[in-house]
Order: sequence, then C-alpha cells, then structure tokens
Amino acid sequence: MAASLKELPELLALDDRQRLIRIPQEIDVPVTPRVQRLIDTSAFRRLSRISQLGLVSLVYPAAHHTRFEHSLGVYRLALLYLRQLSTDARFAATIEPHDGECLLVAALLHDLGHWPYCHPIEDMQLPGVPEHEEFANSFLLEGEIAELLESEWGIRPREIVALLSEKPRTPKGRILGSILSGPIDIDKMDYLQRDSLHAGVPYGRNFDQQRLIGSLCLNAKGDGLALTDKGKTAAEMMVFARYVMFSEVYWHHTVRSATAMLQRAFFLLYEQLDLDTLFRMAEPPMIDALRARAGESPAGELLHGLFGPRRRLYKRLAQYSFFRGGDLYHQLARRPYPWLSACSEALARELSAAADVAVGPHELLIDAPPPHLEVEFKVEIHFAKERVYRPLGDVSPVVQTLAKKQFDDYVKQVRVFASPAAAQQLADLPAARLEAALKQAIQAAGD
Repeated sequence: MAASLKELPELLALDDRQRLIRIPQEIDVPVTPRVQRLIDTSAFRRLSRISQLGLVSLVYPAAHHTRFEHSLGVYRLALLYLRQLSTDARFAATIEPHDGECLLVAALLHDLGHWPYCHPIEDMQLPGVPEHEEFANSFLLEGEIAELLESEWGIRPREIVALLSEKPRTPKGRILGSILSGPIDIDKMDYLQRDSLHAGVPYGRNFDQQRLIGSLCLNAKGDGLALTDKGKTAAEMMVFARYVMFSEVYWHHTVRSATAMLQRAFFLLYEQLDLDTLFRMAEPPMIDALRARAGESPAGELLHGLFGPRRRLYKRLAQYSFFRGGDLYHQLARRPYPWLSACSEALARELSAAADVAVGPHELLIDAPPPHLEVEFKVEIHFAKERVYRPLGDVSPVVQTLAKKQFDDYVKQVRVFASPAAAQQLADLPAARLEAALKQAIQAAGD
C-alpha cells in the first residue's frame, strides 16, 4: 500500500507515461495494470457502445462520443485533482491513500449504470425505472468488477456504491463527494469541454481548466472543495460555459423535440418492457427492441421519426419561459410526466376542436422542465492575504446572476411540439387561441 497519496501508482503514472490511452482532444490518460483490467471488463466496455449525448446528434451530427471516452476523461481529472489537493495540508491529513484509490475507482466507474438515453428516461420518474446510480450496483456488487476491486485494490465494492450514490456523513466523505459531484466536480469539468468539442461549438471550452485545477483547495470548514482567488475568473467562465451549453446544446429546441418524442414513445411502451434486459443493451439493440415492441402503434410512429431512414422531428408550436408566458410556465414546469402526457392529450382534443382538424393524442407533445433541479454553483473563494473565504456569488456579478438565482429558470423552457402534419394543420391558429386551448387542457388534466 502507498505510504502517501503522492505514491499511489496511478499518480506516479502521470509522469512516467509508460502506458497511455489517447482521447480527444490530444489528451493522454495514463493507466496502470489494475486500471487497465477494470477498463477491459465487459461492464465497462459496454460504455463504448452508449453515446454521451444521445439525441443531441440529431442536431449536432458529430456528437457521437461515448460514455467510455467521458469516463476516461473524468478518471484523468481525478488524478489531477488528487495531485493538486495532496499539496493542501488539511486535505493530506484527512484523505488517506485508500481514500484516494476509492476516489479514482469511483471516477472511472461513475457512469457504469448508464443505459442509452438514460437522462431523458430518468427525468420521467416512472415506477419501476431505476436511477442509474442504483442500476450501477448490479455491476459493482458482484461479478468481475467486484472481484477486481477486492483482489487488486483492497476496496470493498460497497465503498464505491457509498461514494457514488449515498449522502456522505463525514468530512472525508463530503470532500470526496464534492470532487465527484459538486459545482467544480470532475464530471462537469470533463463533460462541458468534451461535449462542446464533439458538438462543434466553442461554448463549453471557454474556461481555463488548468487554472481551475491549480487553484483547488479546501473550503473554510475543511469538508469540501474551494478555490483560491487566482481561480475566480476561471470559475466565472465555467459558470457561463455551463449556462450557454444548456441553452444552446442540451436544451436546444430541436434536441428537446426529439427528447419529447422519445419520452412519449417510452411512456407508451414501458409497462410492456423487460427494463432490466433493455437497460443492459447497447444503443442500436435498444432502439431495435423498442421499435419491434412498438410496431405500427403511435409509439412506433414516434420512434420511426427519430430512428427511421428520414429524420421527421416534431415542430415547435409555442414556447413559454419563466420571463415570457410565466403563468403557463409555472403551471406546466416540474409536473409529473403522466400528468404532462394527459395534458398533452387534452390539448390535442382542444386544438382539434378549435381548428376543426383531426390531431391524434400522440401528435401533440408538451416538453417541460423535469421535477429535479440542476446543482447550483455554490463555491467558496479563498483570499489568502485577507485570510478569509467568500462565496463566489458574493464577489462575482456573473455568478450572482447565473448561479445564485435558479439556474433552471433561465435555460429550461416549456415548449409545445406537434407532428409535421399537425403543425401544418395548425399553422394559422392564432397564438391567443393556442394559449386558451392550453389553459383548458391544464384544467382538464386536473391536479
């Protein structure tokens, strides 16, 4: 066992460069033999057949990178975080080599429970659909990964489960948890830049990753991450990068049209599916299984528009935000998905009557922010000369606007989508009549 964090084989591998895996953009990920054996397990290799951004590629055609690539990037960042933080006396006194090993394994395996199109399906919060952290337990607690953790790392699999899916109860647990999931965590640090690179947009790369890592320290309580004042500007730019990536990529209106179509199709089918088997599939077999089950049904029409030989996405009829159409936004945002589906069907009936056309129940979709909220960007800045910590939001007008207030209200909007045929039939319907029909549909859906 390593006598100190700095002597961990994986940290030493950062400099000896004996065995490397190259990932975009020109990044070398050092791997030790025991890391390589984790990477070579069938459970981890499965991630190479699951795209990171799923339906985003229907809008940004190069966004086909995988959770395998992302996991390697997150693992490398965990190495860099550990190396930087090992120079912090409080961190080194709290985090032992075994804790460091647990962090590295958790970073590498953090997406193990993801299945294709995981986030849109999870957002629906349907009975019987597990959270991906829970689903990961079946890969972690038994089988080849569990055996490797015990035999080569001296790690009990439940230690990794606790790190990835349980609320930390100790200062040590909170420190490691903040590295894995928090305002400046290794997951966010990687996906913003990686998603931006593959989507072909600059927004997620416009912050100084090296400066942020070089500024890492512990917060005033000593139980989470903070930044020195040298990292303040880089942190502001990361907040803005996240805001723009959500606005222009993750919640782009066409991406959300495809998302709404997939969600409705899954909602129509999920009670007929063997979810455990389905969620263990790679992307193409899962699509094939869904389409086979759907057949010529309304769910089949939706899936054909997404995955058939021609892209036939639903068109945007209306859009409401926290600031524009706020009343309707508040009535529709964060509602349970079954209610939202019922409201969509009621709207189809209302619009059919209003325009004297036939709009099918599945031809009108309402897409709205899901019940859960994004993590807020709360991080302390350490001003060493003054010997004081201040919240970033108190010293930054950028963060004051984009992070202290509710992030979701700025980037996640309520949208009404219609099939291409229905959109053409409803093209001349006045906006006021559409809003009136939507209000009637909300009332019909009830509480």
